[in-house]
Amino acid sequence: AFFWLLSLLAASLLWFVSVRLSGREDAAPLLLGAAAAVLLQELCRFACFKLLKKADEGLATLSEDGRSPISLRQMAYVSGLSFGIISGVFSIVNILADSAGPGTVGIHGDSPYYFITSAFLTMALVLLHTFWGVIFFDACERRRAGGLGLVVGGHLLASGLTFLNPWYEASLGPIFILTLGTGLWAFGTAGGSFRNVLKCLSCKQEPEGRAMLYSALQVPPEE
Repeated sequence: AFFWLLSLLAASLLWFVSVRLSGREDAAPLLLGAAAAVLLQELCRFACFKLLKKADEGLATLSEDGRSPISLRQMAYVSGLSFGIISGVFSIVNILADSAGPGTVGIHGDSPYYFITSAFLTMALVLLHTFWGVIFFDACERRRAGGLGLVVGGHLLASGLTFLNPWYEASLGPIFILTLGTGLWAFGTAGGSFRNVLKCLSCKQEPEGRAMLYSALQVPPEE
């Protein structure tokens, strides 16, 4: 969350300087500012990865068995969720403040679906950042430039679609399709499979699964 706040600070300073120098606040600088904010967020995500990677190596050095107690996938999930939560908070806080009054949405021809659509967009943004964190960390670990490019491209696409508002059908639908596709991609990246889902949904507990459960809980099988 702190790294995301750093990216927000850098983007705000960049926007302030560019507006001061150009004296314009129309759509073109706004689009460029949004793109710059996305790139700064992904740069800070990479810095977060490097820091957590160093921390992981330090924890492995201090542990008795030479292995870190926290896996890289766990770090990726927590990092992505933190990015998503803090991003969602900053996205919705001003909207929530406006919802307290004194105006009424729709009274001047505005869309009556403004608040509910903003809530769904914020939810999608939180999920997307969580998925992007898992994919981004895995791509950095495996040195896959294509994965990094797709994460950055997906982030730019999601941000660009919000400029279609208040035409919510054109923005909300594609963003949720992007969220679903990115979620499936992150699920596969984390080692998930359709077979594992079926085994989870079925109420059968195989001996192998029982042994893994005992091992995870550190309980002897005879107990």
